[in-house]
Amino acid sequence: QVQLVESGGGLVQAGDSLRLSCAASGRTFSSSFMGWFRQAPGKEREFVATITWSGGNTYYADSVKGRFTISRDSAKNTVYLQMNSLKPEDTAVYYCAANSRGSSGYDYWGQGTQVTVSS
Repeated sequence: QVQLVESGGGLVQAGDSLRLSCAASGRTFSSSFMGWFRQAPGKEREFVATITWSGGNTYYADSVKGRFTISRDSAKNTVYLQMNSLKPEDTAVYYCAANSRGSSGYDYWGQGTQVTVSS
């Protein structure tokens, strides 16, 4: 059984920074890429960023490009999301997700961590 556990959310002011972590565990965990998504109240879940385990290739949503950085620590099976210059519109529940190797979609999801940015 694969588990993804997010941490690092909280309440900050506009302009502040936060770093989210997502630790993956499970004997059968084998993934080729992981990503971060977010869902604000009343809105659909949206893509934030993704990274490949091999090569560390990254891709970002336009709304966070230049402010957020996704990275990974393969030895720890952990992915991070460094969020700088936070804005109130970044307020959401942030979820990490991973694919199962060979799958093109996200098969595993974390429980989410709340990020609230006050103005």
